[in-house]
Amino acid sequence: MVLKIGVIGTGAIGQDHIRRISNTLSGAKIVAVTDVNAEQANAIVKNENLDAKVYESGHDVINADDVDAVIVTSWGPTHEEFVLASIAAGKPVFCEKPLATTAEGCKRIVDAELAHGKQLVQVGFMRRYDKGYRALKRVVDNGRIGEPLMVHCAHRAPSAPGCTGDMALTDSFPHEIDVLRWLLNDDYVSAQVILPRNTRFAAEGVQDPHIVLLETKQGIRIDTEIFVNCQYGYDIQCQVVGETGTANLPEPSSVLMRSEAKLSTEILVDWKDRFIDSYDVELQEWINCTVKGEMNGPSAWDGYVVAVTADACVEAKQTGQIVPISIPERPAFYS
Repeated sequence: MVLKIGVIGTGAIGQDHIRRISNTLSGAKIVAVTDVNAEQANAIVKNENLDAKVYESGHDVINADDVDAVIVTSWGPTHEEFVLASIAAGKPVFCEKPLATTAEGCKRIVDAELAHGKQLVQVGFMRRYDKGYRALKRVVDNGRIGEPLMVHCAHRAPSAPGCTGDMALTDSFPHEIDVLRWLLNDDYVSAQVILPRNTRFAAEGVQDPHIVLLETKQGIRIDTEIFVNCQYGYDIQCQVVGETGTANLPEPSSVLMRSEAKLSTEILVDWKDRFIDSYDVELQEWINCTVKGEMNGPSAWDGYVVAVTADACVEAKQTGQIVPISIPERPAFYS
């Protein structure tokens, strides 16, 4: 069976997914696209030589008879609407983050999926598919460093054009929120945000960097530096400290150079280069599972938990207090 996919949103990430499905992955084809910019949607169909129809709206794509599954890569505030419509149509839907722009919106999606009675939603938290994170998880799960006690992380980007307000906490940090829950198989109970001296490279009125401190149900302490104007590169770090050892996220593969009296390796500057392989693995696994009628990736529940946690981090930043994170018991539906 070839999975026939409709794509809602043909911006940068939508175009990337269309190209990888059409040229790199197997078992699926793009049959429908739409975008608020119809010219852009038509251009990707023409440029990629797709046998696909351009529709006027996301709802038209979802309701098209020949669309088996939906990918939502449109503007974030539209995600909730299109995911809910996909559930109502009974069609599997892969939604890039955010699942919705509010925790309440994510909860509405969870409730709709529960009422439907079958998991249909996967959220695009691609770090779970990165070979480095998967290798790190094997070490943690196998007990090779004993029980985890602490985790030290950093999320650094060279610059953040367009980053305003609390976007470092609501747009950048959610990747750590999700992947660390998955890595540790644990949930969060509190958040605290510490504000270091501000970099001169941050936009006016924007705090950068942040330090986020999380505590899990098992008592694991996590500290994450979020520094989105670090200038030098795109650098993701994670170290798990266990009872009998430590385990670090592997560095991306790079050439060790001896040149000009220096021993050096290059550091990536583009986040897409850092995680390009994980996007391929993520979508191929989603295609394979969807064809079999399964859903094994990050769920609507995971998207909801990330939103609740991010909200707590924003509150912690604004109040300067340690903020409890109240997450309801996970429904057995999502076990």
